[in-house]
This record gives sequence, C-alpha cells and structure tokens, in this order.
Amino acid sequence: MNLALFDFDGTITTREMFPDFMHCAISPRRLAIGKVILFPLIIGYKLGIVPGTLVRASIVRFGFTGVPMEKYEASGRHFADQVLPTALRPEALDRIAWHKSQGDKVVVVSGAFDIYLSRWCMKHQLELICSALAHKDNYLTGHYLGAQCVGAEKVRRVKEQYNLEDFPVIYAYGDTKEDLDLLGIAHRPYYRWREEVPRHT
Repeated sequence: MNLALFDFDGTITTREMFPDFMHCAISPRRLAIGKVILFPLIIGYKLGIVPGTLVRASIVRFGFTGVPMEKYEASGRHFADQVLPTALRPEALDRIAWHKSQGDKVVVVSGAFDIYLSRWCMKHQLELICSALAHKDNYLTGHYLGAQCVGAEKVRRVKEQYNLEDFPVIYAYGDTKEDLDLLGIAHRPYYRWREEVPRHT
C-alpha cells in the first residue's frame, strides 16, 4: 500500500474555493463591509506582501465571529453538495480513482474547512486532514481551531497521523507554495499536475 496526499483547493478543484465558501456562508451585508475593511490586506496578499495565513485569519475573524453553528453547518452541507461538484477537476478524480484501485491510502490534506470537506471526503471514501474553526456555546469564535493546515503544518499533521516508513511510495499533489512542504516528503511529487524531481533524501 502506498500513500497519496492531495491538496484540495486548486488541485482537486479548478480554483481556490475559500472565496466561494465565504459567499455561501456569510451574509451579503457582512461581506460588503468586510470587502471594504479588509481591502488593504487582500491587495497586499495579491502583491505577495501579506501572507495568506494572515489574510484568511482576518477574513475568518470578521466573517464568522458570532455565527451560530447551526447556520455554519447548514452552509457546509450546501457547499459540499451543491457547489463543490461544479468545481472538480476530472483529472484529479481520475487520479484518485486510480490510487484507490491500486489499494493506496488516499488522504486530502487541505487548509480548507472540515465543515464541508469532511462531508465531501466521506462521500468519496477519502481520509482527511484539514483546518477547522473554533466554537463556544454553539457560536463560532472567529478563530481557527489550532494552526491553519498549510505549509509545514500539513507535513506535521501527516506525520502525526501516519508513519511514513509504512509506505513504499508516497505521492503528493499540490498547486501553490503552501503545498511545497507536503511535496517535499513525497517520492513522487506532482506540482500543478506535472511530476517534479523529489526534494527529500
């Protein structure tokens, strides 16, 4: 049995799904205000000055603080069932199917939220490591539960959950610099669906 690690946004999907989920889960009024308040941060991110982790944390704080869990869960179900199927890459689904046919352990390792990824992965019989939001008394706090599952945190969580020595070959698939650490532990890393020379020794 080999191990296949898949980033989700932009790798399994055709685009980054974070903005789509924000539009699905946050009220139009709060979205409109947030776009004005967070505009400098977003521009900084696009210019490569502001890290994605800070931008996402700021959007989560503004957009989700005080949101009832019931509403958040309903948004996650709708997003998993209605939105994600419209944004999947056929080549990604084919590759996942191929790994499963080989008897490999297939894991989605993503910075995206468990509220919809857990439902999607369960439907496709995939294991999952991802980000989650904290809540208290049935309301979101506006903070991540632990670290965002990006960059080195992806590797830390994979190693925490799996003994890499158990797998003869490790595959990893990603599409941004936040996936490079994950690709670095693979014998067969794929960046934007092109196989790369492995970085690990």
